[in-house]
Amino acid sequence: MNYLSQNKLIILLFLVKIGVFSSCQTKVEETNPSESRAKIRFEFDFDPNQQRLNNLAQPIGIAAGNAAQTPTFNSMSVHYIEFAPSAFTQLGEGEILYKNEEVNSSKNGFNTAIDFSKAIVSPKGTVFLEVPIKDIAAGKYEWIRASVAYQNLSIKYDLNNIQVGSENINLPNQEGTIAGFIGYNTRIEDFTVKNKTISVNDDKKQGFWAFETTISIPQYNYTANEVTTGQSAGTTVVNPLAATSPVPAGSCVITGSFSTPLTITGKETEDITVVLSFSIQDSFEWKDTNSNGKWDINVGSQVTEQVIDMGLRGLEVKIK
Repeated sequence: MNYLSQNKLIILLFLVKIGVFSSCQTKVEETNPSESRAKIRFEFDFDPNQQRLNNLAQPIGIAAGNAAQTPTFNSMSVHYIEFAPSAFTQLGEGEILYKNEEVNSSKNGFNTAIDFSKAIVSPKGTVFLEVPIKDIAAGKYEWIRASVAYQNLSIKYDLNNIQVGSENINLPNQEGTIAGFIGYNTRIEDFTVKNKTISVNDDKKQGFWAFETTISIPQYNYTANEVTTGQSAGTTVVNPLAATSPVPAGSCVITGSFSTPLTITGKETEDITVVLSFSIQDSFEWKDTNSNGKWDINVGSQVTEQVIDMGLRGLEVKIK
């Protein structure tokens, strides 16, 4: 065999070897199906029939002198999600699956603020976050912590003292939109309540809200679209583990249990959907100064009846 033929044979054998190696690689990949692609998918649910709880996860009614209503939730955003193996797992020591970006802050007693421009705002029943299961530590998880940052909801109200010409008109049973920031501290550039966009360019502490109302009185050819801002007196943060695993004051880290503990093996081949079901039963609460059970607003002045609380009233975690 001459020198040229020998070279051709070497090249041929080299190519065959590469082909066999590639074929082996392909077969290995094919025998490891979609376990690396399986994800945990997160959705919101807003349940008006879920029990109304206090900070310690005990059933509670509406305080004397106050009134409340169950709003319609349009969308929400959480800033933090953590799986906790047990009731003794301290905040931050579980499996942290998501944390919204934060920025430096020197306001409201915090060194950081949630960056609202990076928030994932989602309605009910829509997947807002997917986490690869391969990135989650194997184990059994009994609890979940979700830090609520923002909520957008529709509420009923009575609008009083509208001056139209020489007449003073009241409009009962109106509907408006509340955009509420209940995270510990939020950097807000601008946001849209319903139709109107508000510029803030500042950090706002827990409980800051904006209310948009559209007034229409056809017989007087009168329309108006107004936005009012305010600050709630407090925020309920339900934590059934307060005795063993407390959360910092001023946070909105709501704790809930899985209906059945979630076991992660790392070998899952199918997606898992986790539904964060929040109690919204009478979650919008105000000081009812005239005892009529309605949220009363006076035109031409600040909101007459102070918002007391708009915190979520419990968290149940469901797998589907």
